[in-house]
Amino acid sequence: MTAFKSLSIAMVKGFLRDKMTLFFAFVFPLMFLVVFGLLFRDAGDEKTKVAVVGDGPIITALDQTGALELEKYDNVDTARQKVDDGDLPAVIAVNGNDIELTFAASDQVKAQTVVGIVSGVVDKVNVAVTNTPPTYRFEAKPVEDASLKPIQYLTPGILSWAVSISGVFGASLTLVSWRKKQVLRRIRLSPVGTTAVLGSRILVSIGTALVQGVLFVAVALTPWFGLQLNGQWWLALPLLILGTTAFFAVGMLVGAFCKTEEAASGAANIVIMPMAFLSGTFFPVEKAPGWLQAVSNIFPLRHMNDGMIDVLVRGKGIEALAVPAAFLIAFTLVVGFIAAKVFRWED
Repeated sequence: MTAFKSLSIAMVKGFLRDKMTLFFAFVFPLMFLVVFGLLFRDAGDEKTKVAVVGDGPIITALDQTGALELEKYDNVDTARQKVDDGDLPAVIAVNGNDIELTFAASDQVKAQTVVGIVSGVVDKVNVAVTNTPPTYRFEAKPVEDASLKPIQYLTPGILSWAVSISGVFGASLTLVSWRKKQVLRRIRLSPVGTTAVLGSRILVSIGTALVQGVLFVAVALTPWFGLQLNGQWWLALPLLILGTTAFFAVGMLVGAFCKTEEAASGAANIVIMPMAFLSGTFFPVEKAPGWLQAVSNIFPLRHMNDGMIDVLVRGKGIEALAVPAAFLIAFTLVVGFIAAKVFRWED
């Protein structure tokens, strides 16, 4: 325990003295959270603006939906010109009981949104006018709370990415540096066991991950971003620990093959950056092709992201940890076993 304590303190001091490591562990990923959080802070609040000519119960009903921003014009030609110029996606013209919707086919997303809203409102008003009770009832409810914002999804993903950076880079660069400086050789010749060396380094990595979690969540909770913690959010702590050990194993494997810090840094980037983009850190992985989603299931970051979103955003309980935790543990055991087999004390 004395050796374990001494090594842990030495590693913490070395970590705190390395300004570059501190930057990439905390400042660099936090910059992404701040930038993306500010960029998408008001996402979802913007309404689709459409031109309106005329008045009546349909226009009143459309205004009450709150889904469209109605911009009124005196004549159809002026409104139509706005659509032709690409300034507005559609124009709704009311002539008595006739409702004419003209939309720009070039903007299919907004056009189909407007068509669906107008069609639904017209059907609803027609039913109300005839006093005929509807045969079918339709009710739509969101899975998440209506107050959710993009920061709710950005925080778990970027936090997981930050943990992967510190885990892989910390383990690989430390291992390569110690091997070059003959530190590993001295440790091997000393009465300090391998378990104490690895355990102390893992402890420092876990401590770093927990500090990252507190820092990221604290920043995201500020009024500028408005993160809201839902349900049993504290279940994110086991995921931080399991994710750290998984990425530490990856770092050990990278460090076992590389002979210089430059090579280790490059190899770590080759592992981390593609995994971040394929695991849903910066964009929803559900929008990727099916084969790419299947490939992403082999990455620990994908499962850590899914688990973090489930407990922080969707308010799920401990059952949401079953699959991510099982995968992270299995991944750590397999990769850790391989890293132990190829581990070298000296070059």
